Amino acid sequence: MAGRVRIGTSGWVYPPWRGKFYPPKLAHRRELEYLSRQVNSVEINGSFYALQRPSSYLSWREQTPDDFVFAVKGGRFITHLKRLRDVDAPLANFFASGVLALGPKLGPVLWQLPPTLGFDGELLAAFFALLPRTTSTAAELAGRHDERLAGRAWTVTDTDRPLRHALEVRHASFTDPAFPEVLRAHGIGLVIADAAAEWPYLEDVTADFAYVRLHGSTELYVSGYTDEALDAWAERIRDWTAQGVDAYAYFDNDANVRAPGDAIALARRLNVGPS
Repeated sequence: MAGRVRIGTSGWVYPPWRGKFYPPKLAHRRELEYLSRQVNSVEINGSFYALQRPSSYLSWREQTPDDFVFAVKGGRFITHLKRLRDVDAPLANFFASGVLALGPKLGPVLWQLPPTLGFDGELLAAFFALLPRTTSTAAELAGRHDERLAGRAWTVTDTDRPLRHALEVRHASFTDPAFPEVLRAHGIGLVIADAAAEWPYLEDVTADFAYVRLHGSTELYVSGYTDEALDAWAERIRDWTAQGVDAYAYFDNDANVRAPGDAIALARRLNVGPS
């Protein structure tokens, strides 16, 4: 069976998009609704900066079509401040913040490491061992949240589903050939990051899905993708899905309002319509 394809943008709340991608008089609260009729997935980025609320996740779920999928970015408190150490309570808080309220629209959880954190196989293995692999175990973990989530926690799942995790790295030491083997051993997807040569480019598929983040072809967050570049990415994704691997691709080149147009153009190449 061929893998499924999800194409979208990294976030959707960008003032420069208003009047250029979003219609001039579109209410800000309807931006996700509008985008979700153009692509079939999106990354939630606000969860990286702060714990969100269950009401937000419920609202995002309600605004989008039935077959829409969200990737959720893990908190920087875990990846950047704690640097993956002593994160039992922060992980419980993250999953209690409302992530599970997305229900069947919950896709992979993205963990982005800081550029100052190098490859440490033992540290990664210890972190991966803490990650829930089903929504039921995520709900159980969420139930161990601390007082920060008192009165605002979501600790249930509507049914038990597999839960995927992907890791994005930004330090040159991750070119170590041992790194993808650690990911494979724990079933973690490697984020294939196209970042104008700012960070290591790795293209190993280490799980039953591929996860691509397109930060800009020649200039980070700014440059768009040519027809030739989009054709090449479409061909890579076809190769993966032909092998039964699901593919997620998100455009993060938001600065010049290139992300939504590039996402729509790639989706068309792959015959992936809106949900």
